[in-house]
Amino acid sequence: MMAMSCKDGKGVMMDNGKYVRYTSEQVEALERLYHECPKPSSVRRQQLIRDCPILSNIEPKQIKVWFQNRRCREKQRKEASRLQTVNRKLTAMNKLLMEENDRLQKQVSHLVYENGYFRQHTQHTASATKDTSCESVVTNGQHRLTSQHPPRDASPAGLLSIAEETLTEFLSKATGTAIEWVQMPGMKPGPDSIGIVAISHGCTGVAARACGLVALEPTRVAEILKDRTSWFRDCRAVDILNVLPTANGGTIEILYMQLYAPTTLATARDFFLLRYTSVTEDGSLVVCERSLNNTQNGPSIPPVPNFVRAEMLPSGYLIRPCEGGGSIIHIVDHMNLEVCSVPEVLRPLYESPIMLAQKTTMMALRQLRQIALEVSQSAAPNNWGRRPAALRALSQRLSRGFNEALNGFTDEGWSLMANDGVDDVTILVNSSAEKLMGLNIPFSSGYPSVNNIVLCAKASMLLQNVPPALLLRFLREHRSEWADNNIDAYSAAAVKLGPCSLPGARVGNFGGQVILPLAHTIEHEELLEVIKMEGVGHTPEDSLMPSDVFLLQLCNGMDENAAGMCAELIFAPIDASFADDAPLLPSGFRIIPLDPIKVRIHFTFCDGLSPNRTLDLASALEIGGSGTKFSSDRNAASGNARSVMTIAFEFACESHMQETVAAIARQYVRTIISSVQRVALALSPNMNQSGSLHAPLGTPEAHILARWISRSYSCYLGAELFKSEGSGNVLKSLWNHSDAIMCCSLKALPVFTFANQAGLDMLETTLVALQDISLEKILDEHGRKGLFTEFAQIMQQGFAYLQGGVCSSSMGRPVSYERAIAWKVLNEQENAHCICFMFINWSFV
Repeated sequence: MMAMSCKDGKGVMMDNGKYVRYTSEQVEALERLYHECPKPSSVRRQQLIRDCPILSNIEPKQIKVWFQNRRCREKQRKEASRLQTVNRKLTAMNKLLMEENDRLQKQVSHLVYENGYFRQHTQHTASATKDTSCESVVTNGQHRLTSQHPPRDASPAGLLSIAEETLTEFLSKATGTAIEWVQMPGMKPGPDSIGIVAISHGCTGVAARACGLVALEPTRVAEILKDRTSWFRDCRAVDILNVLPTANGGTIEILYMQLYAPTTLATARDFFLLRYTSVTEDGSLVVCERSLNNTQNGPSIPPVPNFVRAEMLPSGYLIRPCEGGGSIIHIVDHMNLEVCSVPEVLRPLYESPIMLAQKTTMMALRQLRQIALEVSQSAAPNNWGRRPAALRALSQRLSRGFNEALNGFTDEGWSLMANDGVDDVTILVNSSAEKLMGLNIPFSSGYPSVNNIVLCAKASMLLQNVPPALLLRFLREHRSEWADNNIDAYSAAAVKLGPCSLPGARVGNFGGQVILPLAHTIEHEELLEVIKMEGVGHTPEDSLMPSDVFLLQLCNGMDENAAGMCAELIFAPIDASFADDAPLLPSGFRIIPLDPIKVRIHFTFCDGLSPNRTLDLASALEIGGSGTKFSSDRNAASGNARSVMTIAFEFACESHMQETVAAIARQYVRTIISSVQRVALALSPNMNQSGSLHAPLGTPEAHILARWISRSYSCYLGAELFKSEGSGNVLKSLWNHSDAIMCCSLKALPVFTFANQAGLDMLETTLVALQDISLEKILDEHGRKGLFTEFAQIMQQGFAYLQGGVCSSSMGRPVSYERAIAWKVLNEQENAHCICFMFINWSFV
């Protein structure tokens, strides 16, 4: 019978009826050891008794029971804390849903009333004379008249009047019926979701709204959101031109804001804004904004070269204090991005409320949740010695540097170089001191390089019917398929500068790449990684170069199910021991969907086997005969989905090599464009003559391994792993199984060779990167000992049940599982092929 614990942790009841009470000194000694090692071995417990004389009168068995009880209390405490957190989320979410339901009921009432009104007056409106002085507008069931207003007074009193009007209009959008909101495609509210996200339907411009719960105080939330450059990746600058306090304790600010252009085919936007911060009667904090148009007697910003003046309609943040701590926040973004100034092919990008929601509204909510998570945790450094805040700053620097290179503003030192007669690739040059600061890094030989110029080669291309997430995943995991390794050796050697040289690859072929996870955000919409490119360089000129090259890499938009998601792959060469302020020359790709079509990608393994290939599903994502294909659910009448890809690569060199490096850069980007076009063609779905998609096929090796796993499970455990109709669905059933299933090689150091979708989610990795993860890496000491004990049974009996515990994902995040099953997988010759593990009821701690 298990021992029972006392409530205060100072005593235990042994199974023989003997009750032991510990003194405070004894408990302190035991607690100290518990924090060092929660599950000490018998040797460690005996050593504790020897080292602590105050424990000499306690038997080792009693100390073992104390540790069992202590672990049990810790588990109960964590579970209680988790349940309290979930309960708070559910309570707040229920409140938001009730408010949303109330808003929808009001909206329905408005629509019913207006419908009756228009039915009664149809005959009158048909014969009514049109009033040329004003235009009749119907928006969301509300009949209103818009007329040409005289210029507004921009004196302090006039600005306060505009601010109060902005507050009223913003609140009517945040909690009222001023805009007809529809649910964001693919976004379902729940305790684990980012919140309730909605987009506009049939209003002026584009608008998006989000409601959510964050574990931060309202003043802290407002402080973060007002610092737009810290979280909005497209925001270049926000300048506060004037600050006016109001009599009610609020603040009016006059702002000038600039946004980067997302692609080389468009122009950047700027805004002249009024921001009003105040507190409502119920104690809620409000920060609302709008463009200052048609004003007099006040500040103004004339048109700025290379920018298009856009309009922000009443938008902002409503922040309510939440019972028990935290805040409930309502975010509204409503903009008119002047679509008339955009090329017609890009207009869907500026007319899509989905894109606004993804890039602005949801980004704000994610930033708040990420900061709240960092505050709640210990914020301990990861394996690379970086704290979460520092990693966020690195990802911001990568994104910002890429946007700077992409836009090439003259006030940052960029100037245009003449082309070579073909304008497919644009070359910019920058020799400003700020851009070059810190880039002159000495070689390993001790001789410094002198670089006084940075070149940027950029281009854009239109892609047809290729989901951005799928193309991004290929570019991330198969660098050798698109990186140009055939640059002229002599010219390339002339521009090398240590760790900050050619961004994609070095001269010569490299042996491969290893993806080393660095950080990720809560919803995994962003990954920060270090890429180790092995065996780079083989020419004599490269003798001074390191054998391995490291890249800091940022991945965005890898969720193939997110509607309208922009996908980005941005990277920069770094030193192996990179500092937080290390110089970065970001390069990479941005893929933006242009059609508002939701594409769901189903991964399948396609045919094209080599008879000598090993049975390894992790190598199934390859261009050629064996590639990842997808099927898409779309309306046949919608045609092909389009997206625009923008490429920008930065190079550092000496000024006298400018023309040579420019020629190399042009050729480099043109080669990448050619490779991407080839990849995109291979990843596009094959269309038959009727225009429908062919049914996806699975590789024979994939089906064979799935059949071996299922058959061996049935043989050893006497039960079916899953219900499957025919052998053709075994792979699909395995892939979609709710528990994490993964295979390990039979080697001295077992590594993973395959995992289903749940297994990849649990390990936080991909099929390609799976091969770099060993079984030992994810198991803790308890798990490794348990597996070592049961390994002989697995090989002799064929299976074993493993106790539940905690393991680690590839990102170092703890994962708890209720229990695990391991069984031997036999091939057709009844020989052991691998070991399969199934982790049941797993979840992130």
